[in-house]
Amino acid sequence: MKPQHFLIAIPMAVTVEGFSSSSNTAFLPSNGLRTASATFSTHATVHMDAESSLDTRAVKSIERKLAEANLSLNRHATLTTPAPTLSVEEMEVTNGMPWSDTIGESDHPDPLLYMPFWEWQLEHMKSSLTNLQTDESSLADFGYMDNNSKKARIVNQCYTSDEYRKIRMTYYDAGDNTQVFNSVWYPDPKYNLPVLGIDLLAFNRKKYLAIVDFQPLYQDEEDHALTYEHRLKPIKDQYESLKGQMSSKFYDETQFFSKQMLFARFEDEEVVADDLFPAFQRYVKLHNKLIKEVEPNTDDMEAVLERQAAYDTYSAERDPATGLFAAMFGKEWADDFVFDFLFSLSERKEGGLQIPPMFGGGGPPGRPPQQGAPQGSPSKETVSKA
Repeated sequence: MKPQHFLIAIPMAVTVEGFSSSSNTAFLPSNGLRTASATFSTHATVHMDAESSLDTRAVKSIERKLAEANLSLNRHATLTTPAPTLSVEEMEVTNGMPWSDTIGESDHPDPLLYMPFWEWQLEHMKSSLTNLQTDESSLADFGYMDNNSKKARIVNQCYTSDEYRKIRMTYYDAGDNTQVFNSVWYPDPKYNLPVLGIDLLAFNRKKYLAIVDFQPLYQDEEDHALTYEHRLKPIKDQYESLKGQMSSKFYDETQFFSKQMLFARFEDEEVVADDLFPAFQRYVKLHNKLIKEVEPNTDDMEAVLERQAAYDTYSAERDPATGLFAAMFGKEWADDFVFDFLFSLSERKEGGLQIPPMFGGGGPPGRPPQQGAPQGSPSKETVSKA
């Protein structure tokens, strides 16, 4: 069984009381109850150390995934589970967030271009989501990283709620050279709905790229719990600047992208405040609204998680910022960051990431020449038969 499969299989066993990881004791059940399954990850770790050739990085990667799986499991368990170490209010100010100035150089009065998006999203999450909690399972390794010689830094936070199994947020700051805000909202698997993806980039405060989308799990929109594109269209229609079209030589927009994706390449920074910010807010609010309209369905949870895993694997191989992370923080860190934090359900291929070209160097990455990548978004019927 591959490490990422634990995240698919374990949440299904809602009667399991918990399991431990040798390096993640903060996630142990507080009631002292244990079963044979409760000691699973401890035994797995000992077995790997004694009988396999996994290196330290691989073991750490598996343990991070087990910790995330444990948090996901706790969401569905009927027993009382321990509170996270950090409250939401404590998490949001870690590493000096929200930053007010750049680590790099800037000629602008607002050097952190996308910080208002970060701040608005956090406030919205606190006011709109149920039982919002911090997810600290990967932040010891990926909460913050910087490169002082190149004047670049990155901060990451992760949350979970009754509506979403994972909401991750990333801000990359390198002064006017590069500003990035990235966030992905994964619905709890009892809600068969698209993933909300947000990717905003600025290069030299001259070239800008924006993607905001309800990223479908299935090719056929009707295979989701409800249809949604007809509700996105009136929003998108109000913003001409956000109606760009992806080139087929980059991402394949028939895979994990909707027809109502907000996509824009532009050079006028006023688009950020005038169009992108209000459109982003409206897409986020609508995604939250859809979840509240859907009846939870525990019967399809495994299929939903399988499709979220396929989305993660597809995205990990094509993420536009992979080259940036590798250049600034080293390929080893970038590999672990992409596979264990950004897309933690993804399947890590031997040799790690194939570094694609950056958006700033001529467009988003094309499809990597690898075999075994997910072949599009199947129909729900296809998944059920698998």
